[in-house]
Amino acid sequence: MKLITAIIKPFKLDEVREALIPLGVQGLTVSEVKGFGRQKGQTEIYRGAEYVVNFLPKIKIEIAVNDDISDRVVEAIQIAARTGKIGDGKIFVAEITQALRIRTGETNGEAL
Repeated sequence: MKLITAIIKPFKLDEVREALIPLGVQGLTVSEVKGFGRQKGQTEIYRGAEYVVNFLPKIKIEIAVNDDISDRVVEAIQIAARTGKIGDGKIFVAEITQALRIRTGETNGEAL
């Protein structure tokens, strides 16, 4: 099992979700987060005053999947989230050693 974590631009969330449904992804967790990478923030003007926004709004998606579809899920996220501009985000893949569905007691692959 793999835990796929993707940090993407907020307006790409619906496209990513729609790309994952045909792959059999049954659930995902979405969080609104802030951060910066190579963008290093940006300068904005508000009421005539210029100020620096150090942390930009992003969306963090977490998906637990079986090993057999993890590569396809990563590829689908990459294609759906890409704008070709700086700040498109990152995808991280980590191994899951155990999963448990609290309600039924199902474990590992059955719990996903």
